[in-house]
Amino acid sequence: MAAAHAAEASPTHRASIQGTSTPPYPSAARIADSSCFPQYTASLKCLETNHQDKSKCQQQFDDYKECKKREREARLERNRSRTLFG
Repeated sequence: MAAAHAAEASPTHRASIQGTSTPPYPSAARIADSSCFPQYTASLKCLETNHQDKSKCQQQFDDYKECKKREREARLERNRSRTLFG
């Protein structure tokens, strides 16, 4: 059954199923691969420490949001600099 599922999966999904997840481009498909992972974990740790009181973690949320914004802008700039026919 698992083999049938892997055969129907997309190439990227198949690679992750087989354990060879090296995409041909920089990817943050997994949060652990993101440059914002430290901000992400800090916000989760803050929530855990403060018993899910989001009001006490606003700084961590803002830091993560800004990091994701910078990461997205960098990705868009990389895409802009690529040529389609070159």
